[in-house]
Amino acid sequence: MSDNRYDYIVVGSGSSGGVLAGRLSENGKYKVLCLEAGEKGPDYILSRPPAAVKYLLNSKVDWQYNSKPDKSHGDRSIYVPRGKMLGGTSSINGVIVDRGQRVDYDTWAQKGCRGWSYDDVLPYFKKLEATELGSNELRGRSGPIRVTQASKLSPFYDLLIKSAEAVGIPHNPDYNGTTHEGVAMTQQNVYRGFRQSTATQYIKPARKRPNLTVIAGAEATSLILEGKRCVGVRFRHGGRMKEAHAQREVVVSCGAANTPKLLELSGIGNPDILAQHGIAVTHALNGVGENLREHYGLRLTWRFNRPGISIAKHGSGWRLAREVLRFLIFRTGFIAHPMGTIRVVTRSRPELDGPDILMYCAPFIVDVQGGKARRMSPIEGFYMLPHVQRTESTGSIHIGSADPFAPPVINFKFLETPNDRAVAIMGVRRAREIVEASPMAEMIAEELQPGKAVQTDEQILDAIRNLGLISHHMAGTCRMGPDPLAVVDDRLRVHGLQGLRVADASIMPTVTSGNTSIPCMMIGEKCADMMLTDAEKGSAAPA
Repeated sequence: MSDNRYDYIVVGSGSSGGVLAGRLSENGKYKVLCLEAGEKGPDYILSRPPAAVKYLLNSKVDWQYNSKPDKSHGDRSIYVPRGKMLGGTSSINGVIVDRGQRVDYDTWAQKGCRGWSYDDVLPYFKKLEATELGSNELRGRSGPIRVTQASKLSPFYDLLIKSAEAVGIPHNPDYNGTTHEGVAMTQQNVYRGFRQSTATQYIKPARKRPNLTVIAGAEATSLILEGKRCVGVRFRHGGRMKEAHAQREVVVSCGAANTPKLLELSGIGNPDILAQHGIAVTHALNGVGENLREHYGLRLTWRFNRPGISIAKHGSGWRLAREVLRFLIFRTGFIAHPMGTIRVVTRSRPELDGPDILMYCAPFIVDVQGGKARRMSPIEGFYMLPHVQRTESTGSIHIGSADPFAPPVINFKFLETPNDRAVAIMGVRRAREIVEASPMAEMIAEELQPGKAVQTDEQILDAIRNLGLISHHMAGTCRMGPDPLAVVDDRLRVHGLQGLRVADASIMPTVTSGNTSIPCMMIGEKCADMMLTDAEKGSAAPA
């Protein structure tokens, strides 16, 4: 086998791709190549959870995408950070561990995705994690990703938990266990203060294997097709165009934005869209780039009437020096924490079978400039960001030109259905209900955003449209299913093509009810298992 020929090629090293590179090379039987567009790997600073925020404006580790303005979100362009480094977005995200709800995966199965019910995917969730939380039945004990629980850094946490309980929201010690509903401290893929990304936990140990090659700074420009079979990848590396060939399969794991982009650049997609950019159709698939889903909501903020409840001062001065010292000695404190350290999962209406609202909460306020959160505000306060868990509104992501280095065109559509609007409005009302309950109510000086003057449904909806934020959970743009608009089947093989799979958030038929990084790692684990099983059976052997 020549230097540019491999059994498997994985395009992308993120939450799914990093897992695939590690697992496909694990048994030593197959020669594996992993291509990563970013040149940087995790370093000491970036491996600390809060440090990732400062890197979101760094083009060396972030694709720095922006969406197109749309009336559904106040005719604003929304900043869309995506990881561009080893580990992908798992190396710069909020390190929040959330599988979502059982109903998410059971819904996928009901839509025709066999093998994707909650009971089907649970073994892969358990396989990827190592945690002391929860029960042996539902939680993993020996996987690569260490999962811990955020600690309480101020009185805020107990105040919020008690106020949530006062309005009927129970405390939940393990929201990744039997039930998702309740108020809980956030679970995080952080161990002894350091981020547990796919770069550190899958790729780093796997790079010692002689059968795995990882090329950083390699940006894929197109897939190589021979008829209806994918046989390799073209990519730019070191200023030169190169090719790599796959004897067995290519797996595209570039994320919900860049996976449809790569397929379309390769002539795989809607013929009408490809024709707009002069790209010859190699395989018509009208669903490529459609079905974009994302969590979107209004960040509500309040100011406390006394000091010491918020951790706003932890980010500067002598308190920051104290936090650095605490981290260096004990690997604890603010520097070891995710962005949203407590979460509330609740129902918009009591008669529902399960929850449909998720809120991220933390005892500080983030200054947002131009849609980009960059630093902790000195105001002694806190935020709550409620959003619809299973959004119905869908947008799209497509290429904007035939230039492989041009950004994709991201068209978000939010609050397009009556249910999305109703649940989003109730999310704001439920957040206020919690804050207005004792004991939190006694600590509040004022509501800063959107402000108490915003009361009617119309006013709240207008505030969500004009001030709302995405949660960085894009999904669904190459969705799995058996219907004509599905892009991959239930084994993640691209419909109508051989030797090509997709494994990342883009395959989700509907977005999961929480953060998407851990579900993407599960997708990587399950895809690797299916590929290795097929290889052993001979169903994915070389043509």
